[in-house]
Amino acid sequence: MSKARLMQGNEACAEGAIAAGVRFFAGYPITPSTEVAETMAKLLPRVGGKFVQMEDEIASMGAILGASLAGMKAMDATSGPGFSLKQELIGYAACAEIPCVLVNVQRVGPSTGQPTAPSQADVMQARWGTHGDHPIIALAPWSVRETYDTTVMAVNYAERFRTPVILLMDEIVGHLRENVVLPEPEELRLYPRRVPKKTRAEGYEPFEPDEDLVPNVADFGTGYRIHVTGLIHDDTGFPVGSPKVTEESIRRLHEKIARAGEEIIHTEEYFMDDAEYAVVAFGGTARTAYEAVANARRRGQKVGLLRLMTIWPFADKAIERLAARVKGITVAELNYGQIVNEVRRAAAGKCRVELCGKYNMKAFEPAEIEAGIDALCGEGNK
Repeated sequence: MSKARLMQGNEACAEGAIAAGVRFFAGYPITPSTEVAETMAKLLPRVGGKFVQMEDEIASMGAILGASLAGMKAMDATSGPGFSLKQELIGYAACAEIPCVLVNVQRVGPSTGQPTAPSQADVMQARWGTHGDHPIIALAPWSVRETYDTTVMAVNYAERFRTPVILLMDEIVGHLRENVVLPEPEELRLYPRRVPKKTRAEGYEPFEPDEDLVPNVADFGTGYRIHVTGLIHDDTGFPVGSPKVTEESIRRLHEKIARAGEEIIHTEEYFMDDAEYAVVAFGGTARTAYEAVANARRRGQKVGLLRLMTIWPFADKAIERLAARVKGITVAELNYGQIVNEVRRAAAGKCRVELCGKYNMKAFEPAEIEAGIDALCGEGNK
């Protein structure tokens, strides 16, 4: 059995990536994600992998896409300004169906903002940062151990759906240190790189969708001719100017993830058995929200917590079920108000939804979320 280790969230991210089979990392140092790159630089050579510090964030993203096309499980890590620079190539990865993981350890923005301060203001950028219609998977861990687990999950989802996956961490979790016991390698279930089911002689086309709507694109250098483009393309990989193919292509990109449904939408409930009110939170803020809810419970307030671990696709059904059970919801997030609007949409008027937001470069104190709970319960009792 593994021994407990004192580990930082960013270090756990790198350890999880190695365990999931990532063997290529290209990146550029940026606070507060730099420890991910530092740990990957130390660990990758030990397992036969490659670490490259690139000249900038755009080049970093391009490098991992090239490595992925050549058959390597690949990852990059950054923060807000770097995340902005990568958006065009995130869209390219979505359109060309290139599996990769991008870690964004969020910090205060906009622009350079406050480099070492916690924030959760990139959640909408994670979904809509690159142009056009595209799906995305984004995961937000709330502990060091869960950072390890969600990194493994992110690599698996990237490979399974051939899509970019965003690990939407925040500075709180990235720099948090906790005692953790990591699973043994044999305990992990890893999704392998997809391989062609046909030979060239049998009519192999690289972007022909399998039964799960995901193509089995051959890796470069394995004997297949492959054309990769960011233009809308047919099953051959070559661009076409067809309205029919365009519609089918965009629909398939969405449906290959949407059909997985609740399987990839992870949430957890706490203190919800008799709750009349609820807090919705994610990432590092959910840790404070848990304490705030526990304190409110001790005061006799019937309040619970719904924690979102999958941010995108959004947990519509979980919020819909929650809104049908409670009188009101307060959404605690370190921003001016982003996820709260998704909660309002999914709640569909079934209960009140209020924002408990904070954006002054400081993490929440339990008392601040407790004040949001008090306001919600007070209004509900009028």
